Amino acid sequence: MSAILDLQIATEQADIPSEQDFSLWLEHVFAALSISDKEITIRIVDDAESQQLNYQYRSKNSPTNVLSFPFEMPDFMGMDDEENAEHDDNHVASLAEAEFNLLGDLVICAPVVTREATEQNKTLKHHWAHMVVHGTLHLLGYDHINDDEAEDMEALERQILQQLAIDDPYQNH
Repeated sequence: MSAILDLQIATEQADIPSEQDFSLWLEHVFAALSISDKEITIRIVDDAESQQLNYQYRSKNSPTNVLSFPFEMPDFMGMDDEENAEHDDNHVASLAEAEFNLLGDLVICAPVVTREATEQNKTLKHHWAHMVVHGTLHLLGYDHINDDEAEDMEALERQILQQLAIDDPYQNH
């Protein structure tokens, strides 16, 4: 399984995990779900950028630990139906069948992760791992809106984190 990581550090915070850590955590998610060769961007930000994005995309005016932005394939690369009709049929078919390996983007707020780890008595690196696993599962379509979905997603998170020797993130600390 191969995760292609684009790591962007947009914070001055010093206790950020290494690129190798992020890659290891992604590899465990991909291995658990038999996924390979997907590209993911992880952007590490401060409170201000997280708050702005959380407000813009979720109408919540506060920073949050992780935001997930799944890649959405544009309709034939931005062409409307009339433009598509004017293009060579083979060209349009090849665009439709093109395999895009972009999974999406995670935006993780370093100060929030640090605060949560302290408040929840968790090892900081373990909490970072959980945020990467949790966010990546969101990119893959997992959610926790209803109880059944939450149970499935949390069980998968526990399984992946256990393979990394990380305690259940949902237990009381």
